[in-house]
Amino acid sequence: MIYPELPFMPTDLDGKVVVITGGGGTLCAELGGALARCGAKVALLDLDLKAAETAAANICGENCDVIGLFADVLDEKTLLAAAERVKNEFGPCDLLINGVGGNHPRGTTTHDFLEKADLGDPEITTFFDLDTGGIDYVFKLNFLGVLMPTQIFARQMMGREGCSVINISSMNATRPYTRIPAYSAAKAAVSNLTQWLAVHFSRTGIRVNALAPGFLLTSQNFNLMIDQTSGHTTERAARILTQTPMQRFGEPKELVGPLLWLASAAASGYVNGAVIPVDGGFQAYAGV
Repeated sequence: MIYPELPFMPTDLDGKVVVITGGGGTLCAELGGALARCGAKVALLDLDLKAAETAAANICGENCDVIGLFADVLDEKTLLAAAERVKNEFGPCDLLINGVGGNHPRGTTTHDFLEKADLGDPEITTFFDLDTGGIDYVFKLNFLGVLMPTQIFARQMMGREGCSVINISSMNATRPYTRIPAYSAAKAAVSNLTQWLAVHFSRTGIRVNALAPGFLLTSQNFNLMIDQTSGHTTERAARILTQTPMQRFGEPKELVGPLLWLASAAASGYVNGAVIPVDGGFQAYAGV
């Protein structure tokens, strides 16, 4: 796909080397395309090499410098191999976007609220039934999946100006959603790590910030939000909209503006340790 013109094009991204984990997914491919349109050289890293290569090919054909590479964010060897490939083909990394994340059914309860009648029902997963293996998977994917790539690629940023890390957190981090305690807590850890890294790296010139999306309608969650029979929103999705003052879901492209702002040292050079909500007012609304 050829990406449309962006609302603004930061000139200081021209020739910058960008690495995006989870780059084969819908959201991260959208972000990668936006950065490529600004002249950046983009490496899309993904556990699914075919998805990463397809996303790279779809962004803008041969008009941009975009490659898809294999990497497991929980495997240091694959990250080091990807880092070496990026450095050889594009140069050292200027901007790392930690886009990998996800949940697991074994870290999810069946109901919002615990009722005494739920206890002992084999068809219902309560807090007491949560599987530590599933929770461990969620924490490793979301937290270590940010920490480990940052250890690898931020090393390439040392001693160079205009470098930064942008993490993808969630509104989950500040307002935990029902049923998904592992994912909510893991994203809270991502926001906290963002602030810690911003302080730790502050004297190296590396900025660290995060985007915290609200409810975006993507191909991954479409079936959870839209009933396939009626075409209407599901019960859970309807409740989400009542808590979102703008009364609609966000679109992946609506992360592009905040991303470009954070990515541009000229635009946001004094912004460090920030977690920027992109949520249609969800965080601001108390429900009354």
